[in-house]
Amino acid sequence: MIQIQPGSGPTALRILLGSQLRRLRENKGITRDEAGQTIRCSESKISRMELGRVGFKGRDVSDLLSLYGVEDEETRTVVMDLVEKANEPGWWHRFSDLLPSWFQAYVGLEEAAQRIRTYEVQFVPGLLQTKEYARAVITAGAVGAAPEEISRRVDLRLERQRVLDGDSSPRFWAVIDEAALRRPIGGVEVMRGQIQHLIDLMNQPNITIQVMPFSYGGHAAEGGAFSILRFGDPELPDIVYVEQLASALYLDKRDEVDRYSEVMERLCAVSTTPMETVDLLRQIMTDL
Repeated sequence: MIQIQPGSGPTALRILLGSQLRRLRENKGITRDEAGQTIRCSESKISRMELGRVGFKGRDVSDLLSLYGVEDEETRTVVMDLVEKANEPGWWHRFSDLLPSWFQAYVGLEEAAQRIRTYEVQFVPGLLQTKEYARAVITAGAVGAAPEEISRRVDLRLERQRVLDGDSSPRFWAVIDEAALRRPIGGVEVMRGQIQHLIDLMNQPNITIQVMPFSYGGHAAEGGAFSILRFGDPELPDIVYVEQLASALYLDKRDEVDRYSEVMERLCAVSTTPMETVDLLRQIMTDL
């Protein structure tokens, strides 16, 4: 039976529901093509459903449960309740005109994660940005955008940060390249405010910040920024998120996740300790 974790966002719930349907199908020895014929869709549609990449129609799920031999009313009720929850729009739906589809998925996963580990090269991570720094970053990247759109994008970023507040907030662990901290985005005063904000955030028990110093030289993650998300439900695999210029990669194969996890471990091992982070941040503020 599916266990719904408190606070799970619709993206995570779709993945949970999809994995449950896949398991039921495989236990009965039914192919995706056979399942697709039952609900009048293609094999690829069944694949997308099982990966949690599309919404679910209640009638389709009900027909699949019958095909898979699930007749117990309690189990069917739990699954159908999950269908309803998985189809509910997330809070970010009102910003859907600003969010590309490939990033909407990340916001949903971020909302449901139990632990987020991230490495950033060029900017302070979005969840740690001040309003002024976020505005400067967004303005630079949205050439020609109207002031209203800039303001809504800033609001979206600040809304995302609420995930780090509260009793059920995830463990957030960031490694930031020193170059990102010495680049005075928005001007010296904005950058000083941003660095002071990082120092203040270090007091939150669920936030750890390390800095990859210039002095270390070359390292294992020179390919660029990435994040690793872990979830409370064992049905959900760890996911690596790698953002590109106009798209993103979501990696969940065990060997791919392991490779990025090893790189993250090496980054943490050679970056500043939390105490050293505060000292370095204060030095950077002085140097600006």
